[in-house]
Formats: sequence, C-alpha cells, structure tokens
Amino acid sequence: MIHGKKVVVVLPAYNAALTLEQTYREIPFDIVDEVVLVDDAGGDDTLSVGASLGIKHLIQHEKNLGYGGNQKTCYRKALDLGADIIIMLHPDYQYTPKLIPAMAHLVATDIYPVVLGSRILGKGALEGGMPMIKYIANRILTLIQNILINQKLSEYHTGYRAFSREVLQSIRWDLNSDDFIFDNQIMAQCVDAGFKIGEVSCPTKYFPEASSINLHNSAIYGLGCLGVSIRYRLHRWGIWKYGLLR
Repeated sequence: MIHGKKVVVVLPAYNAALTLEQTYREIPFDIVDEVVLVDDAGGDDTLSVGASLGIKHLIQHEKNLGYGGNQKTCYRKALDLGADIIIMLHPDYQYTPKLIPAMAHLVATDIYPVVLGSRILGKGALEGGMPMIKYIANRILTLIQNILINQKLSEYHTGYRAFSREVLQSIRWDLNSDDFIFDNQIMAQCVDAGFKIGEVSCPTKYFPEASSINLHNSAIYGLGCLGVSIRYRLHRWGIWKYGLLR
C-alpha cells in the first residue's frame, strides 16, 4: 500500500515467458499489494513462469482477445481485488518497474489520477534503441493528437500507465476496441471526463524479446489513433457524437 491505498499491478502478456521474470523481480513489493498476470492465449510458458514466481492471480484467455481485450480482463480483476491504484505494465521488460513508486505516489496523493511512463520525455527512447522511424512517427502523431485533443502530452503510446480506481469506474473502457487502439481510446475518455494526466520520464529498452508491432500494423495503428483524435474533436464541437465519450 501507499498512503493507505491498495496498489495492484496488472501485466497484460502475450508470449512473455522470456522476460516475465526480469520484470517481476523489479516490482517494488514494499508498496505493491497484488500482481495480476493475464496470458492472451500465447503459445509459450508465460503462465508456468508466472506460477513459478508465485504470482497468485493468473488468468489465461482460451482464445486471443487482443491487446485491448487483455487489458479489459486485467482491469476487471484489479477492481475486483479492491485496487485503489491500478498500474498497467508490459511484462516484456521494455519499461522498468522501478518507476512504480513514483507513479503510484502521484495517484495516491491526488496530484494526478492518471500517470503515464513516457519514453519520450528526456532521451530515453532513442538511447534505449527505439528505431528512428518509430520515434519520428511517434512525435508527429503525438503533435497532431495534442492539437486535436487539446493536451500537451509527450506521447500517447506508452505501455506503462497508472490509474486511480475512480478513473476506471468513471469511464466506459469496456466499450473500447479489443485491439491496440484501446490505449488511445482510454486516453480520450480520460481527457473527456476531465481527469488530469501526468507523466514521468521512463527509460526504455528495445531488444529481440521485447514486444513490437511490424510496420504494416504500426501504420494501421497510427491511422486508428488519428481516427480517435478526430472523433474526439468532432464530439467536443458537437458535430458528431462519439459513443465512447460522455
């Protein structure tokens, strides 16, 4: 716990057997109360590794539900466990769990109800091996999204996020896509609901075992993100109702 609030870390996994232990060993259990691991019908030994590490809350999807579908299972379980602070961390060891105390503290002290671990603040992305083409695409896409959503975030695409219980109980994330676009939809919902979003600088690591999407899927994802931001702006202008928002 931190400031009397229960902290639950959720790990949405897909073929994370090779990196799960590294990730888990760095989780600060002096403040983290529970860990939830959800295996999205991967083909490796992710759940077995999780069991060997002593993770109590292991969930396996019988069929692949997608990245967004995995997060939905994670958040439902965390809320069922009575979490006050929910931290979503990719178990591919691309992000360091050592930032969990900083992110949890910002939520626990009511400074920010939503906190992102940003790869772009500072020089963590390129120094960590982010391909230059992905870095440039991230910067351009984020600039356009900031204009459309009227925010000043350094990025919308991190896989490291902290939410207060109130946030996840206030927005309809269950209606979001089961695909990667889920991440951008939930950000649009947070902004629409008036929740302030904070960021902490997060070093990142790119290596063969870390998860990544190919160029074709990245392009589809980028267009999807633009679609979310455009729909958000049209909704705010009262031109076209976006069903995911208020």
